[in-house]
Amino acid sequence: MGSLTIRPVRTRRELKRFVKVPFRLHRDSEQWVPPLLFERMQFLNRKKNPWFEHGEAEFFLAERDGEAVGRISAHVDSRWDTYQGGNDAMFGFFETAEDPEVVRALFGAAEEWARGKGRERLLGPMDFTTNDEIGILIEGFERQPMILEPWHPPYYQRLIEAEGFAKAMDVLMWELRMGQLKEGEKFDPSIHEAAEKALHDEGITIRNMRKRDMAAEVRRFMDVYNEAWGENWGFVPITDAEVEFQAKNLKQVLDEEWTFMAEKDGEVIGAALTLPDINQVMANLNGRLLPFGWAKFLLGKRKIDRLRVFALGVKHDYRHTGVAAGLYLEHIKMAALPDKIHWGEMGWILETNKPMNRAMEGMGGKIVKKYRLYERQLGGADPAPR
Repeated sequence: MGSLTIRPVRTRRELKRFVKVPFRLHRDSEQWVPPLLFERMQFLNRKKNPWFEHGEAEFFLAERDGEAVGRISAHVDSRWDTYQGGNDAMFGFFETAEDPEVVRALFGAAEEWARGKGRERLLGPMDFTTNDEIGILIEGFERQPMILEPWHPPYYQRLIEAEGFAKAMDVLMWELRMGQLKEGEKFDPSIHEAAEKALHDEGITIRNMRKRDMAAEVRRFMDVYNEAWGENWGFVPITDAEVEFQAKNLKQVLDEEWTFMAEKDGEVIGAALTLPDINQVMANLNGRLLPFGWAKFLLGKRKIDRLRVFALGVKHDYRHTGVAAGLYLEHIKMAALPDKIHWGEMGWILETNKPMNRAMEGMGGKIVKKYRLYERQLGGADPAPR
């Protein structure tokens, strides 16, 4: 093999090369789904992605004999420091050939950058926060990833752990096949009882998100999101600018019938954002909407037959009321209709989130994918420049 080089990305052309690394590595995989190139370019653009208003990142490319064989980011985030504490740097966008030398060199570059920022731990992957795609797939390789999920071959786990990285946290994807059951047949009766209590005794109503009022609806959803997940491991509240940035992409995917808002006295107190799995369409586009991808995209949307429950949460003061059960019940009712999607996945759910995992069991779910976040201490961190 030729010599290996690791270099930081400096130009738009190099950034596109960075984005396309998994296209080369996974092109023969039946499971991997190519992302949209223009969306990834925007997401990594320091002038367009508002994450860069509070974060700083370096992107590294690994090349051998002129071919890209790996990539990694190293980044720090002032909001992570504020909400999670510690003195961490994160890594993300990790992709590699099955080559220990590449993995060692990529992490070496990321850690050198992190030590230069005075950081003591490297944690990841997360692209760029736990609100984005996270983790290395360690179970469920045979399944195609759903919307906003990564896919990795089995050797990633082995090579990362060989470099001394230890498990920091596992997150779970649960499969739910609600449409194949009669309402309540295999679900824990307490879910229905709690839902009835919320809807009748507590005076809570549940409605669909209104797409015509998208900007205001997204703000209402994010109020719930930031409060409901605020105490979770690794959570950093998302900013208004980041919400607007992400909403532009999700608006093309959103189906009003699968988004739910729980209200009491005019206040949104709980929400569920469930997305049609657009990856079923994306798998056939090879990362491009032009010149004919739009037609494939629009036609393919009609054939989507699975969902991802991306986020479901309730504000702290209302967790005792059964709102979450009411949101579950709305999904059950929708899935029971003959012309609706009957199954999907829910997650990511932290392995330590016992109430949510118990709820998934109570609804007849099963764990079908597991993602792992890793950590490694950084010895001899250089002091951060002042």
